[in-house]
Amino acid sequence: MKRYFHDIVIAFESILSNKLKSILTALGIIFGVAAVISMLAIGKGAQQEILEQIKMVGVNNILINPIVQEETGENGDNGEESSGEKQQSKFSRGLSILDVQSIRNQIPSVQRISPEIGLNSYAMQSGKRFPAKLVGVTNDYFELYNLALTEGVFFNDYQEEHGIQVCVIGANIDAKFFPKTNPINQYVKFGAVWLKVIGVLEKTEVTLTGFEEAGVNVYNDNIYIPVKTMLMRFQNRALVNTKLNVGATVMMRGMGFMSVRSSNPSQNTSSNYNQLDRIVVQVKETGQLQPTTEVLSRMILRRHSDVKDFEITVPELLLKQQQRTKDIFNIVLGAIASISLVVGGIGIMNIMFASVMERIKEIGTRMAIGAKKKDIVVQFLSEAILISVTGGFIGVVLGIVLSKLIHEISGILTIVSPFSVIVAFGVSAAVGVVFGYSPAKRASERDPIESLRYE
Repeated sequence: MKRYFHDIVIAFESILSNKLKSILTALGIIFGVAAVISMLAIGKGAQQEILEQIKMVGVNNILINPIVQEETGENGDNGEESSGEKQQSKFSRGLSILDVQSIRNQIPSVQRISPEIGLNSYAMQSGKRFPAKLVGVTNDYFELYNLALTEGVFFNDYQEEHGIQVCVIGANIDAKFFPKTNPINQYVKFGAVWLKVIGVLEKTEVTLTGFEEAGVNVYNDNIYIPVKTMLMRFQNRALVNTKLNVGATVMMRGMGFMSVRSSNPSQNTSSNYNQLDRIVVQVKETGQLQPTTEVLSRMILRRHSDVKDFEITVPELLLKQQQRTKDIFNIVLGAIASISLVVGGIGIMNIMFASVMERIKEIGTRMAIGAKKKDIVVQFLSEAILISVTGGFIGVVLGIVLSKLIHEISGILTIVSPFSVIVAFGVSAAVGVVFGYSPAKRASERDPIESLRYE
């Protein structure tokens, strides 16, 4: 072992005596390892984002959204067709609480269900006024979207059943209105109604660009109230779109209630007869998503008198499809980055072959004074391994720095995992062994006498 250690020392001295050549030889490994680590970091970051997004949209959730026909107010060639659509729409009550009750009672695969009604306006407290979204939901909603509290409680059965004026606020609402005080049991005014704060949600950091219309809200800026409170105190389109509209509106205003504009501009028109803005359904198992979606579609279509005034979306399936696309892209990027490691290994082999030719006399001298073939193999193989390992170490550092820079400059989430570092470093060491062995073996097989005579 001591003898081989001497061979490694000779290899190390040879590298130090040819610093520039050694650095140039290691460049392929350095950039290859850095590329592999940064690409794997991007892939890991994308995977983490998808997992967080799936968690935010809720596992096994199905979204039922209304299709609202906007009134154009024009009498063109399509007037007769539009009139027919309006006539047909009269036979459907749209999405309503009755749909929620029917789904809950008749479909056994449903684990949780919550209606959702959203209104955009301004929230006020102690003279401060901020834009916010009021969302009428049931307690199941917080389970559906994995929303946790930092303090306080969710709605109780009495508050939900009787439409009590209580609310659970998002983290940003808490920070704006109650930066230095405990928000619990304080009051926030939305429209003309005062709401008692009973809970504060944890702050959510992940955003879901492109999925807002699929049921994903900016939870931090929301104020949540029981759905019956929303229907009783703010807006109930099931009443607004009936002949009782005038009487109901007068009665609600007389009691101090008011109507606030909807989160969907088109929903302010008389064409929106939907009592709810969305129904969120959660099934017990992922395998039940597709069959439950089909059953829901047939069931609601029948309840709406065959009027297709709704659409059903499964966000988890959309996100998983997006994840599969990203995985394929990351595999391609990783494969391209790995090619540079192979190129780096070929570079090491070429340089080592050239080094053997340059040091033929040195090889002959060592063998003439007693060095064995194994000593020559160990010497040249050690050179190749030392170059690749050093290049791998530098590449790891460069890859980590590059991953951080990608995150800082482009905003793309990157996660450098220990696994990627170990794999990249291990491959760089293996490259040194694989591509360094052939030149080392060739050097050991040279005839000592011919080597000494070589000019």
